[in-house]
Amino acid sequence: MRGTEDEAKEPAGQAPAAAPPTPPPMAPSRAAAYMAASTLLAMTQGFGMNLVAANIPQLQGPFGATSAEAVWLMAAYMAPNASLSIALIKIRNQYGLRHFAELGIAVFLVVTVLHMFITDLHSAIVLRFFAGIAAAPLSSLGFLYMLEAFTPARKLTIGISLALTNIGLAAPLTRIISPPLIELGNVRGLLILEVALSMLSFAAIYLLPLTPLPRAKVIEKLDIVSYFFIAIGFGSGAVILVTGRTYWWMEAQWIGELSVVMIVALTIAAVLELNREKPLIDLRWLVSREMLHFAAVLILFRLMLAEQTAVAGNFFQIMGLQNDQLIGLYSVVALATAAGGLLCAAIIKPGREPGIHMVALLLIGVGAFLDSQATNLTRPEQMYLSQAMIAAGGSLFLPPAIASGFTMALRKGPQYILSFIVVFLVTQSLGGLAGSAIFGSFITLREKFHSNVLAQAMTLTDPLVAARVSQLSAAYSHTITDAAILKAEGVALLGQQVTREANVLAHNDAFFVIALLAVASAAALAIHRIYVHIREASTRAGGEAAVEG
Repeated sequence: MRGTEDEAKEPAGQAPAAAPPTPPPMAPSRAAAYMAASTLLAMTQGFGMNLVAANIPQLQGPFGATSAEAVWLMAAYMAPNASLSIALIKIRNQYGLRHFAELGIAVFLVVTVLHMFITDLHSAIVLRFFAGIAAAPLSSLGFLYMLEAFTPARKLTIGISLALTNIGLAAPLTRIISPPLIELGNVRGLLILEVALSMLSFAAIYLLPLTPLPRAKVIEKLDIVSYFFIAIGFGSGAVILVTGRTYWWMEAQWIGELSVVMIVALTIAAVLELNREKPLIDLRWLVSREMLHFAAVLILFRLMLAEQTAVAGNFFQIMGLQNDQLIGLYSVVALATAAGGLLCAAIIKPGREPGIHMVALLLIGVGAFLDSQATNLTRPEQMYLSQAMIAAGGSLFLPPAIASGFTMALRKGPQYILSFIVVFLVTQSLGGLAGSAIFGSFITLREKFHSNVLAQAMTLTDPLVAARVSQLSAAYSHTITDAAILKAEGVALLGQQVTREANVLAHNDAFFVIALLAVASAAALAIHRIYVHIREASTRAGGEAAVEG
């Protein structure tokens, strides 16, 4: 079954044809099928992106890689993926939505099958690069299939809420299913799942065609040149953000050189776009006050969500817990994410954005503050409530923000849609990487600070410290008879405990900073709403006075 006929192509150089009449509402059973296809596509793309991030230690052995080398698997994936969606929008408009969907999923299926035959790290890095390219269409298709199931009036409310919820579910679900898959089939079990999801997505796209859209020749030669430099700039930025904390920012010379490449490439792209009559990205609009405010809100949101995606997970890794011990925590996170998304879909309406955002920020702030009280005895069960609050807050925050931004772009004209999507993609892909990099580096610096403070207080002349060293070394007294060596062993064990305590304090600092960001954002939102209310009241009062006069 091929569904509807492919899109009719417009003559070159002509504007797209008028939009077809609004189609009748889709039958409930067919709408449910499109929603299921959207979820499948989102999970296929999300699992492909998160399987490596969630299983770096498990991948080191099969590929014979160190932890620093395994990070390049993530960098190779994100380098092309960070920018490719920008080009795919125009490709889709010119060559047809169905061709775009079929080719995109076919390439992704081929790349996932090839993963089954790799055994060395270098081949895996090359293949992850192409996986990043092949996965880029899936995120767009996941959105489109969810929106397809709803009437135009509900696309930017229920549709976008459910689509973003699917994206948010991918990370916790990946960490839930990874341990049993690795136990059953090692790394090959993960790869088999990816292939299976790709095949199911391939079938779903062929069985459930999207509504055809008018096609037009929209790609210009300078679009290709501009995108070339944008891809280099975004790709370089993604590599720096993924690997910078591992190789450390100021120590690896190649990070500085890559930063120069990023700046030069993006500068050239900006110069080209500012001097074009029909730019690929409208930079002048992007630096307008409302768009800068919108971008700042999304970036701040991504930084706050690093609490869950990076800081909390790293905390338990430092405590020595493995993925299989965190299944309960990530199950709670997945349930809270779904509940928050469904609640948002039920209550979202134009004008309710500030109230929904206030609730989301307070949930994130309270959850992060609760996490900032962690100790070395804290286990996942103690974070169920706080992590559920943060997950629900994340699901509530993003849909109203995206819906309002999309509406703002539509008011300016259809040509601004691409520029808006650029802002969204940059803040979500590079913003997410930046959140992990910033707070990961912050934790590293704070750990060194707390280690120095604690170490200064640890002197063997202190009776408490001496007693602790003696207690720790007692476990080896039956095998080590030399008193000096036994004492040195006790000092080493105490040093390990000091490092662990410093890591706990550093993570608590990061949790607290995120809580402060959320509370400060909520306060700024409240002040802004009060200002708007006062201004509107003054305007109404002035109008009434003019009428009476």
